[in-house]
Amino acid sequence: MNRLFLPAESPVEQALHGLALAHPRLLNLNEDPLYVTARRRHTGRRVGIVSGGGSGHEPLHTGFVGFGMLDAAVPGRVFSSPHNRQVYEASRAVAGPDGVLHVVKNYTGDRINFGIAAERLRADGIPVRRVLVDDDLATESAETATGRRGTGATVIVEKLLGGAADSGLGLDELALLGVEFAAASRSIAVAARAQTSPSRGGEAFELPDRTLEYGVGIHGERAPATLEHPGFERLVDRMTRQLLDALPASGRSVVLLVNGLGATTLLELYAVHARVSQLLDERGLEVVDRLVGTVVPALDMSGFSLTITELRHDWTAFWRAPALTPAFPAQESTR
Repeated sequence: MNRLFLPAESPVEQALHGLALAHPRLLNLNEDPLYVTARRRHTGRRVGIVSGGGSGHEPLHTGFVGFGMLDAAVPGRVFSSPHNRQVYEASRAVAGPDGVLHVVKNYTGDRINFGIAAERLRADGIPVRRVLVDDDLATESAETATGRRGTGATVIVEKLLGGAADSGLGLDELALLGVEFAAASRSIAVAARAQTSPSRGGEAFELPDRTLEYGVGIHGERAPATLEHPGFERLVDRMTRQLLDALPASGRSVVLLVNGLGATTLLELYAVHARVSQLLDERGLEVVDRLVGTVVPALDMSGFSLTITELRHDWTAFWRAPALTPAFPAQESTR
């Protein structure tokens, strides 16, 4: 049985049309090619910021278009890269006087299509740089030719870059900062049930009872390990320790994201958040801000991910800069 409530024809187009209708003061919809842009941006912003990727991860990326974050987002088909024409046209529409910055998750299709669009933009005389987000610990292996995947940290990188852009920084400065933001971020995800396959219905892969995919991908990629469920505290402790051990810096301030993968309840996510917060406190880390909710799902997968980003002291102002988008939470960091 297909558990997804999606129209048979043009589901991505209809969903994006619905998003724009729900937020008419924030978003403009372009239908051919398909992308959304922000209705307003900070007067000090000199660089347009564009991101995108496959659908099925909403609110990423389209829900983070708006004042203080992305200037445009480009959706592909479910779990598929957007076409380079979409990226090119969206980038032309929002490029600032200093050009455009692409925020790209580390997947082959995204890298190729954003790369082709960047070549076309440069041919038009529009400066363009790329920030590659590669935070997933599950693919941090010499055997992984493409390197770490881009997952939950993408939202944190987009918010930091938005604040930095609104401070008036130029393209090269933002690109260098973006690399540092991504390098300071790590994520890990687990799942107890795969997402529904939108093409054939049913679960994309089967898991035995009382087992978990440890290190699952946001497109439903199988994890490096399937393990017996160790229990709530042991699982969360293992994930948190692994993230902290992998972070490259030695800062004492962090942003924490506890992210649902689509079918995980807030009851579960807040319990995870409480345990992770306790562990971070025991390590003497200050949590500058926290995001808890379904931010980067994999359709209706049952599972969650943790992302920790270490903040340098001069990055806090970027994180706390005002932002107003359909999905970024109205919390202390944005007031």
